Amino acid sequence: MGGHIDQCNCCKKLHISYNSCRNRHCPTCQGHKREEWIRAREVELLNVPYFHVVFTLPSELNEYALKKGKIIYGALFKAAWQTLKQFGDNPKHLGAKMGMIAVLHTWGQNLSLHPHLHCIVPGGGVTKNEKWKRSKSKGKYLFDVKSMSKVFRAKYVNLLRKSELKIPQDVYDKVFSKNWVVYAKQPFFKTKFVIEYLGRYSHKIAISNHRIKNIDYATKAITFSAKNYRKGGQKHNITLKTTDFVKHFSLHVLPKGFTRIRHFGILSSGWKKVKLPALQELLSEKKLQSITEKTPLMHRRCPTCKKGILETVLLFNERGPPKNWNQLLKTTKPTI
Repeated sequence: MGGHIDQCNCCKKLHISYNSCRNRHCPTCQGHKREEWIRAREVELLNVPYFHVVFTLPSELNEYALKKGKIIYGALFKAAWQTLKQFGDNPKHLGAKMGMIAVLHTWGQNLSLHPHLHCIVPGGGVTKNEKWKRSKSKGKYLFDVKSMSKVFRAKYVNLLRKSELKIPQDVYDKVFSKNWVVYAKQPFFKTKFVIEYLGRYSHKIAISNHRIKNIDYATKAITFSAKNYRKGGQKHNITLKTTDFVKHFSLHVLPKGFTRIRHFGILSSGWKKVKLPALQELLSEKKLQSITEKTPLMHRRCPTCKKGILETVLLFNERGPPKNWNQLLKTTKPTI
């Protein structure tokens, strides 16, 4: 598909890049999409605390996720939002309309199947008279996670029972005997940290290129790094046969047309178009549009000096770059 050679306008270092294959599971092609998506979210931020909430499915449902991913993952989005909405609508907990941005991840560090949602949730909601009401915890926490876990479990199982999936009763008994995991971190300290979080998780895939440490063509094995969270995030290497590596990676290829980033409540597209500007003004939100227009996209910044901007100096076709292209560009005039 061809590519291009870029040069940093600061340190003058050359960088070679290949054109995007536009596959959402490709580690290289997601950088540009991630930056565009973040820019769109920056201008929608509210001047309120944001929480990071994670909803996780038990491993007993993994085999059904592989067979009917749209049902299992679709119900995960619905149950997570129904849980937050129930707590938000209840005057005892909040009494206001909430919002949520949810991103589906299906992997663990060792590439095992581990479906869970990473959610960004504003610490409050909009009342019926269009006023902002902050969470009753004074911004320290969202809701009680143990109570949320029980509600999430009940709502998710109810959605599965209504679906076309035929799951044996003994599986339901097993999942109900477990405490489902709903994890809520403390709120982000500053608004910019919300953006950093979104960039880290929004277009992430099962494994990125930098985690692959070695490819042994002789033994047909791949070694990659992983974190062991049972040992405090300690890093270690995992070696798999190439066929097993491909098999593990394939577990995380989502069903065709499935939307893995979804917006709910006051963060949904329909609500934002009509009412978001007034809410931002009410909360004295400073517009970020002028900032993002001046700041270059991250994927255009030089990865070497971190200061300069990459400028394209040579295009090449599907046959690849010319031989000795590094020396060629130093002695000839760049061509676009």
